[in-house]
Amino acid sequence: MAQKVLIDLEKLRMREGTSANESPPEGFFGFSVDGEGLKSIRELAVFRYSCRKCSNAPCIGVCPADALEKNEKGYISRSTNLCISCKSCVIICPFGTMMTDFFEYHLDKENYYDMSDDKELDLWIRNSPEGAVTRVDMEEDPDQDIYQLNEYVLVRERTWNTDPL
Repeated sequence: MAQKVLIDLEKLRMREGTSANESPPEGFFGFSVDGEGLKSIRELAVFRYSCRKCSNAPCIGVCPADALEKNEKGYISRSTNLCISCKSCVIICPFGTMMTDFFEYHLDKENYYDMSDDKELDLWIRNSPEGAVTRVDMEEDPDQDIYQLNEYVLVRERTWNTDPL
């Protein structure tokens, strides 16, 4: 079993001692994971596991640049090459899944761009809220709300269950 990174989205959302307007440090892969521009691991994880996958997805309908789409599994994806950062999707999302800081890439923000580099990964882990980003030797475990984002990253998030009781 290869070592992976576990991101606890709840812990990553808010750093102790910071305001709600500050976003957490971001981890990126040195390459585009989905071929649609540079996206943070957190953005990919939120769209996959936090999003409620609305059947009529108002975020897609309101986007003036057609930058959002839903794939065959129901996951929303944002094309960073088309997105004009108008944030209409943020305003219309009824569940607060869309976050304004997905659209902000500031030089002074804590960004770590190569998660395959141990030094960059260690910096991201050290500068994230305690326990938010850790190295683990484990596999996906839905009973513990742990899901595989890709071969390197696991995500802990309570997902929205759309199955009838």
